[in-house]
Amino acid sequence: MKLYYASGACSLAVHIVLCETGLPFEKESVDLGTKKTAGGADFTAINAKGYIPALQLDSGELLTEGPAINQYLADLVPEKKLAPANGTLDRVRLQSWLTFIGTELHKSFTPLFHPNTDDVKSQAKTNIAKRLTYVNQELAGKQYLVGDQFTIADAYLFTVIGWMGFLAMPTDAYPNIQALVAKVAARPAVQAAMKAEGLIK
Repeated sequence: MKLYYASGACSLAVHIVLCETGLPFEKESVDLGTKKTAGGADFTAINAKGYIPALQLDSGELLTEGPAINQYLADLVPEKKLAPANGTLDRVRLQSWLTFIGTELHKSFTPLFHPNTDDVKSQAKTNIAKRLTYVNQELAGKQYLVGDQFTIADAYLFTVIGWMGFLAMPTDAYPNIQALVAKVAARPAVQAAMKAEGLIK
């Protein structure tokens, strides 16, 4: 398998999950500005959507959209328990979190990474604060988003919360989220993915 990624972007969640699976994979970075891969290829010829993550399977088929890719990867190694079994309520809870993080959190950060008016950025930060207040409340008394087991949803939330440091947005108001992020950051697979992307030494 081959992961197309950009350092610190949403593709980090897939990179983390690949490391968690223990499955062999290659990776190639993508310049999202020029749409060129590190090898000089036109990324839009590889993925017509033009954004990351994208995972090329050994068959040549390309998978896109992080939550879908990560569920596929988790199901390849069920013994790792990176996602609850299909057909269970916990799997639905996982999918609910993946959808929430993707549509309500991930997308709320988009205006902060592009030229926008102060009003637009202020509204984005207000939205993010509301969503994080909810997540922080939901994590009360829980180890992870779906009970006591690390899942792909935690990898996704960890990745998105990481952008707050880049944007100098404090997380002090969300102690339960801070505790989750610390637990996830300490995982060897997370350390490996972050080192490989040059995010930590």
